[in-house]
Amino acid sequence: MAITLNAYTGTETVTTTEWSMTTDTSGPDVDTTAGIFQAFIDVSALAAGDVFEFKVYEKVLSGSTQRLVYYARAANAQGTPVYVSPSLVLGNGWDMTLLKVSGTDRSIDWRISKVA
Repeated sequence: MAITLNAYTGTETVTTTEWSMTTDTSGPDVDTTAGIFQAFIDVSALAAGDVFEFKVYEKVLSGSTQRLVYYARAANAQGTPVYVSPSLVLGNGWDMTLLKVSGTDRSIDWRISKVA
């Protein structure tokens, strides 16, 4: 079993446009790379009034419609500066995204690790 620590990485100023972490463009997009994936997101820049969302999308079958399978929200200054998602088995057409719901646009570092 191989671990790819930095399968996808980036730094993005997150705005009210949902941002794909797999393609580093507006999203969600569709990635068919199979594996077990886990996101690490540095939320230390958040301040009072900020609300950001992290979402994971996947298709049940390769020909299915991509749907939301996981969602988390970070609001205000964070006591724990790095958010770590659960590990998810993905591969039929998935994406992980970031979105600012309210507050100030923030520069956020992130990575997605992969086990295959």
